[in-house]
Amino acid sequence: MVNEGNLTTEPEKQEVESTEEVGLQKEEDGMSFVELYEQSLQDVAIGKVVIGRIVQINEDVAMVDVGYKTEGRLYLREVTDSDGNLTISVGDDIEVLVDGKKDAELILSKEKASRIKIWDDVVKAYDENQTIPGTIVQKVKGGLSVDIGFPAFLPGSQVSTHPVKDLDRYVGETMDFQILKYDRKRNNVVLSRKAILEVERAEQKKKTLETLEEGKIVEGIVKNITDYGLFIDLGGIDGLLHITDMSWGRIRHPSENFSRDDKITVKVLSFDREKERVSLGIKQLTENPWESITEKYPVEAIVEGKVVSLMDYGAFIELEPGVEGLVHVSEMFWTKKIRHPSKILSVGDVVKVMTLDVNPENRRISLGLKQTMPNPWVELSEKYPEGTVIKGEIRNITDFGIFVGIEDDIDGLLHVSDISWKKRIKHPSDLYKKGQEIEAIVLGIDIEAEKFSLGIKQLEENPWEALASRYAPGSIITGKVTNITDFGLFVEIEEGVEGLVHISEISHERVNSAGDLYSVGDVVSAAVKNVDVANHKIGLSIKDSEKASDKTSQKQYLNNREKVVSNLGDMLSGIKL
Repeated sequence: MVNEGNLTTEPEKQEVESTEEVGLQKEEDGMSFVELYEQSLQDVAIGKVVIGRIVQINEDVAMVDVGYKTEGRLYLREVTDSDGNLTISVGDDIEVLVDGKKDAELILSKEKASRIKIWDDVVKAYDENQTIPGTIVQKVKGGLSVDIGFPAFLPGSQVSTHPVKDLDRYVGETMDFQILKYDRKRNNVVLSRKAILEVERAEQKKKTLETLEEGKIVEGIVKNITDYGLFIDLGGIDGLLHITDMSWGRIRHPSENFSRDDKITVKVLSFDREKERVSLGIKQLTENPWESITEKYPVEAIVEGKVVSLMDYGAFIELEPGVEGLVHVSEMFWTKKIRHPSKILSVGDVVKVMTLDVNPENRRISLGLKQTMPNPWVELSEKYPEGTVIKGEIRNITDFGIFVGIEDDIDGLLHVSDISWKKRIKHPSDLYKKGQEIEAIVLGIDIEAEKFSLGIKQLEENPWEALASRYAPGSIITGKVTNITDFGLFVEIEEGVEGLVHISEISHERVNSAGDLYSVGDVVSAAVKNVDVANHKIGLSIKDSEKASDKTSQKQYLNNREKVVSNLGDMLSGIKL
């Protein structure tokens, strides 16, 4: 019932009266209200973790009801994220540590409560061989720092079941860890990820061994890369994928086609259960393209492919997965001298090529690029028939001849033997200079060999034909010795024409060296043995010359004797007896 003059209800009135009575009773016991309040604070368990409720948020603190006669003070810096935003709201329940009291107020700490709880979790995880979650925050000396509520250490040797070179790639990852050891006084915890992985791997291995069999197609993860192949984690057991079983084509190094942690599908080629050895293959998942290669790529067929590799000696063209052919640098251009394929091709280019040769046994295909273009040598043979007189600039001079520019990328070769009919030329540079314009005659064009032959001496008649009629075999010549060699000596017959006296034709006696009998500049007589018009050679003989000389002398002697006898007869016939 409500009294109109007094808004206090009957129950409220009773409560006030009850409170007053308590207060009067306390005062009677000799204790004031302040003393009672301070005594209630003394009953608070300092260092205890309790659950409270946020009742008020001020400028820098939050007031938390922890179930005592007074509220506790929680600094907002402990409940603010890295961006400065509060992580609590009025009415939220929160776990805090009663850290102490100051000026008759409780001081609370969420951070310390969390740390105590985490240590409890650490101890429990260690004692019961359980795991604890954490986030790898940074790389430190010897390993990684892991946030499990406070920093813990993960040694590099405990990161994985295999050595890890790049620890930075784990930063930011959240995973479970096992507690190796802890020291609460020093606030030190050492973790292991390896121990967990080993247990998981043992379980996986057991399951894998139960189901693995030859011919089975399985999935795996690239665990390690070597020069000779890949080690694939099939689930607790590793298999070897050899480089020769990766592709029907050519693979220079596994790292060009695969990376660590790649997920790939492979076929079990062989499996030794006792030794736990597994051989794997990828190319066996598809048909061998080389079995029908000759039908698919016949010789002289024009096909399309992609440039996959450039080497000094040519370019590799992928015709289809697992099938590559080589365009040798000599088969790239009809006229240009290609120093390196990169001058005209780039990796990734799609080009048309001609199949020149197919060898299924050795898995080789020879390709040509220039064969897909018009052959300029055919046009040259029509433009410059044999006997055509041309003029051109000397582009290069070598020991064996002169290269004369015919067209932009084509040179004609004037061999040293085609410069003069008579002169023996030691080096073309003695007569010509680079850049000089000369006149020459086309001797022939070899389309297949891509050679353009020129001559200068052919602009004149062959003097050797006249020499053959002038120096018949047996005729005697006189000339100077111009050169002495191990096999004989050369004698100048006339200007620009030399004959060879072989060492066997020098004397009727055995001659060890022509230099023992003659010197350069000596004048000798020799008999002509033969004239080789085709090879521009004249064979001479000094001993035949001497024999002919002896015969002539004898003949002259006999002739003279006959004359003497005849004269004597005449004289005698005139005497009268």
